Amino acid sequence: MEIEVPPNWNEDEHRSYTPADTDREMQYRTYLHESGDLRLKVAPASLDGEDHPGYTLTTTSYPGLDFSVTETVRTVLTFERCGKIARRFMELFSASYDGPGSLEDAVEYAHERTCEHR
Repeated sequence: MEIEVPPNWNEDEHRSYTPADTDREMQYRTYLHESGDLRLKVAPASLDGEDHPGYTLTTTSYPGLDFSVTETVRTVLTFERCGKIARRFMELFSASYDGPGSLEDAVEYAHERTCEHR
């Protein structure tokens, strides 16, 4: 499934693979905001050390830098659902983001509206 991304986001990386212990194909995708300040990752939960099935959406602020911060937004059962949440996160982030000084506020805004507690 392709995730249609908002105009100021780009797919950074994508892979499909079949783990050795199953015949189900898994997917992994990352998206980068045009500023380069935020990366989203939609990946199997097991890649992040989780002990349950499904996919996890994570954010990384300032990817590649020593002070980068990675946070989990949501874990859901299917790639398709995680992709929809990722798109919603991108839209909310983009609506709130106004440059590097507001990165944390925009991430918090989008995170609060897409996290598991809602």
